[in-house]
Amino acid sequence: MQYSAYLWFKALHVAFMVTWFAGLFYLPRLFIYHAEADDELGRSRFTIMERRLFAIMTLGAVLTFIFGLLLLGLNSGLMGQLWFQIKVLFLFGLGIFHFHCWLWIEQLKNGYATQDTRSLRWFNEIPVVFLLVIVALAFLKPF
Repeated sequence: MQYSAYLWFKALHVAFMVTWFAGLFYLPRLFIYHAEADDELGRSRFTIMERRLFAIMTLGAVLTFIFGLLLLGLNSGLMGQLWFQIKVLFLFGLGIFHFHCWLWIEQLKNGYATQDTRSLRWFNEIPVVFLLVIVALAFLKPF
C-alpha cells in the first residue's frame, strides 16, 4: 500500500510541477507584453491575465510542495542525499523567483512602464535554468 501511495504522490507532484512551470514560463512573457502596451484597455487586460495566471501557478506550486512533502514523509532518507539537498536549494530559489513575479505584477498594475524590456526578456529565461537543474538532479541523482 505504501509503495502505491508513493507512486500516486509522485505522479501528482510531477503533474502540479508542470502546472507551476507552465505559469512560470508564460507569466514573464505577459510582463513584456504588458510593459509594451500603449493603451489603458490593453494594460488592464494584462493585469487581469497576470493575476489569474499567478493564482493558478501558485496553486500548482502549493500542491507541488504538498505532494513533495508527502513523498518526503514516505522516504525521509532523501534528506541525507546531496543531490536532494541541492534540489531543495534550487526550489528555494524558485520560490524567490515566484515571489518576484508577484512583485512584477504589482509594479505593472501600478503603472510601471519601461521602454527597454531587455531585463524582462532575461527574467523570462530564468525558469528554464531552474527546470533543467531540478529535473537533472531528480532523474540523474549525480551525488
